[in-house]
Amino acid sequence: MRRLLPWLLVLPALVQAAEPGGKVTPMAGSDAAGQLGQLLLGLLLVVGLIFLLAWLLRRVQGLTPRSGQVIRLLATQMLGPRDRLVLVQVGSEQILLGVSAGRITPLHVLKEPVHLADTEPATPEFAQRLMELLGKDQKDKS
Repeated sequence: MRRLLPWLLVLPALVQAAEPGGKVTPMAGSDAAGQLGQLLLGLLLVVGLIFLLAWLLRRVQGLTPRSGQVIRLLATQMLGPRDRLVLVQVGSEQILLGVSAGRITPLHVLKEPVHLADTEPATPEFAQRLMELLGKDQKDKS
């Protein structure tokens, strides 16, 4: 069926060309400006669709309750381009993990849980600048 589908799409043009006296008209917009316009229109539609899907995904993820999560990421510290330390809370237990390319190693299980201040995590400078340019405030994110 998949092999037949392209032929079904081309079949009306072939029938018209085979008819006696059937005139084949050139495609509309066959000049360079028309093709460029079609290309830009298609590009804008695809980029718009990407932004629409990203917005919808953000909305759908916001609907799921996050208070029922058993595993929470408390803090991260970059050690290098591919290595970092991660503090994770599983239930009432906190675990320090070493994360490298393709490997996660438990380093230490904390006897006393670390209490972090209820502040928003620091965002990188680029992300802050991007949020300012987009006119969004970090407080609106939560």
